[in-house]
Amino acid sequence: MSPLLDGLRILVLEDEFLIAMDVEQLCRDHGAGDVVLVRDLAEIDGRQVATQFDAAIVDLMLGGTPTFDFASRLRETGVPFVFASGYSDAEEIKAAFPGIRLVSKPYSGEDLVEAVALACGRVPPA
Repeated sequence: MSPLLDGLRILVLEDEFLIAMDVEQLCRDHGAGDVVLVRDLAEIDGRQVATQFDAAIVDLMLGGTPTFDFASRLRETGVPFVFASGYSDAEEIKAAFPGIRLVSKPYSGEDLVEAVALACGRVPPA
């Protein structure tokens, strides 16, 4: 496997247990140094994210709660992130978060890894 995520500390916001475990393993297989899974926004202090993580993978809904406010805080603090979601209105996401990639579920692992690496400047844009 390529080391596209080599050494990165990655936050994964995902409420589906099996998907979260797959994403964690995928990130580790591509070199991530630390992967933290969060299933509920109450589990993480949004003010501390910029000092704890190099990147984030964000599901648009966690347990029925939208993550837009959290994503806005990520953007404000400069933490690169991608959305990984089955949410269907891609145009709404593009309008609210221009330049942030939405990787639609079901996604291939390579698509997700490439999106995170691109967000972190590890690969040049196509």
